[in-house]
Amino acid sequence: MSHVFPRHTKANPPVAESGDGCYIIDKTGKKYFDGSGGAAVSCLGHSDPDVTKAIKDQIDHIAFAHTGFFTSEPAEELADLLISHAPGNLDRVYFVSGGSEAVEAALKLARQYFLEKGEPSRHRVIARRQSYHGNTLGALATGGNQWRREPFAPLMIDTSHISPCYEYRGRRDDETAFEYGQRVAGELETEILRLGPENVMAFVAEPVVGATAGAVPPVEGYFKRIREICDAHGILLILDEVMCGMGRTGTLFAHEQDGVSPDILCVAKGLGAGYQPIGAMLCTSEIYAALESGSGFFQHGHTYIGHPTACAAALAVFKKLSGGLVGRVSPMGEKLDGALTTAFGQHPHVGDIRGRGLFRGIELVEDRATKAPFDPARGLNKAVKKAAFEAGLICYPMGGTVDGVRGDHILLAPPFILEDSHVDEITDKLDQAFRSVF
Repeated sequence: MSHVFPRHTKANPPVAESGDGCYIIDKTGKKYFDGSGGAAVSCLGHSDPDVTKAIKDQIDHIAFAHTGFFTSEPAEELADLLISHAPGNLDRVYFVSGGSEAVEAALKLARQYFLEKGEPSRHRVIARRQSYHGNTLGALATGGNQWRREPFAPLMIDTSHISPCYEYRGRRDDETAFEYGQRVAGELETEILRLGPENVMAFVAEPVVGATAGAVPPVEGYFKRIREICDAHGILLILDEVMCGMGRTGTLFAHEQDGVSPDILCVAKGLGAGYQPIGAMLCTSEIYAALESGSGFFQHGHTYIGHPTACAAALAVFKKLSGGLVGRVSPMGEKLDGALTTAFGQHPHVGDIRGRGLFRGIELVEDRATKAPFDPARGLNKAVKKAAFEAGLICYPMGGTVDGVRGDHILLAPPFILEDSHVDEITDKLDQAFRSVF
């Protein structure tokens, strides 16, 4: 009997014994292709010798030093590298242990920034439906994942949610993709004016929506309009790249492809590639200067922020990403998209295949013509996950794609080191799963 508190009390998962590139091998010797990188985490696969060496070398020097007393060389070097590659005016890096912590830090920094500026009424956050920003209470309140939010709603801060930029479901027949994006972006200004601009501190969004909607990219011009609205009302733009960042969509930072720059950026997952728990919040020099010239103290922190061993691992990962590995993501992503389209583009229950780079989503529907989703009671996404796992493919299905209750999708986020043969393996094993389920 296990004394581990599992994610599901009825689950009895196999024991992961070892990793070999794109594969995880369980205790019985069965190999699973990691087609989702866990949760879009394992961008380098599971056995990178350079990263494991960096971890061991750092432990030989010092494993941990509390940031209340010390900084560390890997933290300093990693921050320098991140900022040297970051677009816009991002200038400071605050290291945490994961994505939820990064979003919590971003929310607190946004609030403190306006306090330092003498605008204490600014406290409201606006985000989007069908988004996900983490599982701690502030991040959970910000996200628009209905299933995750519902049990804890009485504990959460009041957050406004506007429509997502979800072309497959939201664009009308009488408008272009650009017009659709401008229309839904305009909801932000409507909500700001409803709340009163003097009360709003930030808008939070994923450049490419991950877990809750399944790799949904924005249409052209959407984020440029969002940036204009934020600037017009003095509101901070916080971009959450915890899942879609660190090269996952084909550029180191996902928002580069939309021609905007945030005031605060959250990254995690691919930053450490799963070798150590780490995330980061990046902010502009203007935000940092407000604290530096004011209280001089960010009223926030966790024990393991800036952990030297975690930063050493992430430094080794980032050197590989920025050293050329990200250049493989777009071409391999196009190959994966082409293979998925060839295999499933006319499947009677595949409504949409979408995404950027090696971040791809497949939305499953009962009727392609009407886009009608399956009855949630069927638990289709769970059935696909189970069937794929049995076939030796790890993918990331989820339900509630359409509105938090209805809809099913599959998220694919394989390691950047995958080869052409792996693309075929993904489609073959997914085909096995579909045949079993449908």
